[in-house]
Amino acid sequence: MKKQPAAGALSHIRVLDLSRVLAGPWASQTLGDLGAEVIKVERPGRGDDTRLWGPPFLKDREGADTRDSAYYLCANRNKKSVAIDFTTPAGQALVRDMARRCDVVIENFKVGGLAQYGLDHASLHAVNPRLVYCSITGFGHTGPYAERAGYDFLMQGMGGLMSITGRADGEEGAGPVKVGVALTDILTGLYASTAILAALQSRDLTGVGQHIDLALLDVQVACLANQGMNHLYGGSPRRMGNAHPNTVPYQDFPTQDGHMILAIGNDGQFGNFCRAAGHAEWAEDARFGTNADRIANRVALIALMRALTVTRTTAEWIALFEQVGVPCGPINTIADVFEDPQVKARGTKIHMTHPVAGKIPLVASPLRMSQTPVQYRHAPPLLGQDTQDVLRDLMGMTPEAVADLMQQGVVQ
Repeated sequence: MKKQPAAGALSHIRVLDLSRVLAGPWASQTLGDLGAEVIKVERPGRGDDTRLWGPPFLKDREGADTRDSAYYLCANRNKKSVAIDFTTPAGQALVRDMARRCDVVIENFKVGGLAQYGLDHASLHAVNPRLVYCSITGFGHTGPYAERAGYDFLMQGMGGLMSITGRADGEEGAGPVKVGVALTDILTGLYASTAILAALQSRDLTGVGQHIDLALLDVQVACLANQGMNHLYGGSPRRMGNAHPNTVPYQDFPTQDGHMILAIGNDGQFGNFCRAAGHAEWAEDARFGTNADRIANRVALIALMRALTVTRTTAEWIALFEQVGVPCGPINTIADVFEDPQVKARGTKIHMTHPVAGKIPLVASPLRMSQTPVQYRHAPPLLGQDTQDVLRDLMGMTPEAVADLMQQGVVQ
């Protein structure tokens, strides 16, 4: 029987992370959570752009703001920070030598941006043919937009997501709205980690790595999911507020003290809802009997339901519907989320020890694995926190050689 890795499923994998902001760091953090050694290469003096994306900022033990934002903390645990100026020949040589010792490189520079430093896929493949090299760009390495810079907000608009997000035309406050987190970046990071794992599997069979060309726009279009298919099959996706284009009732409803969500996904659940709510006749009404009927008569049904739901509190409705298997829930604030008993029971909030701030809170990985569980080994690092250790332990450099590079400003 094979022995499981002691430090995670990917404890045998080393990742060189040249990315910054969110999509690339999200991918490398996922790999780090799974046990990979992740070496994050950053610019001396400044580091990852998101270190400065505050307030709020991480506070030190005395309560003063540090130079690292809460945003940076969300995507950079389980990494080692090495500050290298690879605009210099010595820095370029150092990063290439690191790549020779790594399994994966992740980068999100503009197309061709790393070629001038000899750090593009072709250059690093030449020194390490087994390398899995993942490039994340706005539009990919081909096509008329390849040279453009890409950002999450831009992709939510160009990729169609904002056309189906927000209140319907004609309603107060109508207009396109972006999702409240950089969802395209996060989804791209998840696709990146999936592609990297597949490429590593392929490498185990062939002995050769490969280039992954991952575009934010491609990911956003793919993640239109049912709405993309609705369009391809003759539908006309549009903004509908919190309503669902393919199933009814599946939206928010007013209550006596606020709002709740009803997510009724089939005819059986609708019948249970009707009986529990004291209106069994709705399930027998020819206008509402099937989901297709309810979509055709959406306006009439929702008006009836809204007039009913305001007669009880959110908690009263939830307690009633939970007894009969009708999916129902509150609309929580983020503060409410972290106080929710289910969220607490799942250990979604964790704490790690930071070298400057002491014990800090972070959001846990959602991965729950029985044999190789996620391990939280390193808090998000300070800029250049691990430079000397990595150059000594991984690269075999002497203290004198490291000191010389620091003196030249090549590393920090």
